[in-house]
Amino acid sequence: METKVTGKPSTLLVVIAFAAVYVVWGSTYFFIQMALHGIPPMIMGAIRFIAAGILLLSWCYLKGDRIFDKATIKASGISGLLTLFVATGIVIWVEKFIPSAMVAIMVSANPIWFVVLDRANWKVNLKSRSTIWGLIIGFGGVVLLFGEAFSKSIAGGLDTKHLVGLLLLIVGPIAWSVGSLYSKKTATGAPARVNTSWQMLVAGIAFIPVGFIDNEYATFHISAVPLQAWMAVLYLIFFGSIAAFSAYVWLLQVRPATQVSTHSYVNPVIAVLLGVLFAGEIISWLQIIGLVIILLSVLLVNLSKYSFGKPKVVKVDEPLPIKGEPVLPGKLCA
Repeated sequence: METKVTGKPSTLLVVIAFAAVYVVWGSTYFFIQMALHGIPPMIMGAIRFIAAGILLLSWCYLKGDRIFDKATIKASGISGLLTLFVATGIVIWVEKFIPSAMVAIMVSANPIWFVVLDRANWKVNLKSRSTIWGLIIGFGGVVLLFGEAFSKSIAGGLDTKHLVGLLLLIVGPIAWSVGSLYSKKTATGAPARVNTSWQMLVAGIAFIPVGFIDNEYATFHISAVPLQAWMAVLYLIFFGSIAAFSAYVWLLQVRPATQVSTHSYVNPVIAVLLGVLFAGEIISWLQIIGLVIILLSVLLVNLSKYSFGKPKVVKVDEPLPIKGEPVLPGKLCA
């Protein structure tokens, strides 16, 4: 999709926005694991998304948005449950026992599921040979990573909990893609910030009862939470959930969507570097190869959407295509 821009955005603002989307989203895996050193996963998810949702909803109110619209709340709530509660919730929970770098590598295949599950646009998405090869190679990368874990499990080097966690990391991106596609299909015309507010608020509330199921409240003592964990939660609220997403939405308005989608290649690399350099995580060569294979597949999936020739010029009075437009593959945002 070509983006119609009414005025040329500041180069500095564009650079800052890209830095936020590239670095901040890539760093959330590292900070989630830091927050878990003191706050149980479901409680942390509730605090993070309820706080972010309330803050963003307050901003929407000050901007004069219509925030209490039944259709918007319903559509955003369902989307938020799938993307933030199920998908991101899985990421939060598995980081209790799986290194953040490995989690980032597993969910980097998320853009592939957008193409697979976007049935309405199969004729458009699957007509490209590079897209088909990208899907095949991408699934090969996931099988390679899971196969390594499975072989370790058989040899006794990996317990059942780790294996279940890796299986859930395959389910998470599917939930994210389904929720995103549902959000697109049920769009009510409300501003993106209103939709995002309700997505986060509903997801945050959903984390609360799950904390009881996992018996987190019985062992959680707020006075025992280290300052480092609270700082990580604040980072996830203000930078991961509000700033980076706002930058992402703004970039989609001022830059070509295919250019913005390049964050899918950078985020897992940032996550791996932070995990290895600052958390002392160990990544095997096979896992690095798996990451490279998956990123190559994402490039192939998106290849047909990149324009290498003369850019298309959209006239001011020419309507932009909306109905039937394929969803650009995106990333599961932790």
